[in-house]
Amino acid sequence: MSSTTAPSGLARARKGLAPGGPGGGSPNPGNQNRKSKLSAQTSRTFFWLLLPSVILLVLIHGYPLFQAGIQATHNGNLIQTGDFVGIENFQGVLASPAFWKAAQFTLLFTIVGVFGSWAVGLGLALLLRTKIPAGGTFKVLLLLPWVVPIVVSSTAWNWLVATPDSLIPSLFRNLGLGTPLFLADPTLAATTVMIFKVWVSFPFMMMMISAALASVDNTVYEAASMDGATRWQQFSQITLPLIARSTYISWILMTIFCVNDFPTIYLLTGGGPVDATTSLVVLAYRTVFQDFATGPGVAIAFLMTMTLVVISVLLYRQIRKSSVE
Repeated sequence: MSSTTAPSGLARARKGLAPGGPGGGSPNPGNQNRKSKLSAQTSRTFFWLLLPSVILLVLIHGYPLFQAGIQATHNGNLIQTGDFVGIENFQGVLASPAFWKAAQFTLLFTIVGVFGSWAVGLGLALLLRTKIPAGGTFKVLLLLPWVVPIVVSSTAWNWLVATPDSLIPSLFRNLGLGTPLFLADPTLAATTVMIFKVWVSFPFMMMMISAALASVDNTVYEAASMDGATRWQQFSQITLPLIARSTYISWILMTIFCVNDFPTIYLLTGGGPVDATTSLVVLAYRTVFQDFATGPGVAIAFLMTMTLVVISVLLYRQIRKSSVE
């Protein structure tokens, strides 16, 4: 048969041609009309099914946001709205050194929390993918930092590091390494808080990555090994691309968790010492509920929200680019 033979059924299907049409034929108008009607009917069905949820979300989130917007543009407190001041609250917040110090710590806390927990979670997920003894029990134990209430976890960490006579400072002292004040020294307090965040967050990352790895067929790695690919090449060119979507989704979620994380910081250090561990959400809490300055506190919350929206959009674009053909 010559190379000019009519295209196969698959080729015609890719070109949108009717298989039985003469010479490849033209699209059937009747079929197209039926498909368009079905598509329109499906769209209407989805619209009416989603409408109650959308209305509920607007009622739950829209009204508080509207009230927050009013408070952010007034100089009131928790009882009275006060006078309209426009964007003065935002200008005052952006001109405050305390805001930028809290923003700097929030950025560092988020970076360490996201990538630190992801690195630990990735390593453990790859370990659990191998046939280790009692792997199921080991996985359950690794989930405990995420499952245990944060109040219990922070209390346990306070017991370990809070005072010079706590377990870990005593261990350092007995080893002749001095007595580190983990929650009294600004640098050590910030480091301790970030390590604590990684510790309570890595199980979430581990489960996200484990779920992504479960969908990867082992024959892919077997074929790569037969082609002479090293372990690193398999990891960098197979594993990471195949779990890219799950990775970006987990980064988005963990970024939101870290920026909005109030209990991890407040229960461990209260934002101290000397504001070394004061994040934006802790600063907003203090401004509203301790200083009773509702406008600046809500303005901080709005700035946090806008930043999270920008970061989420950027990472979401990476999710759309990371589809594996």
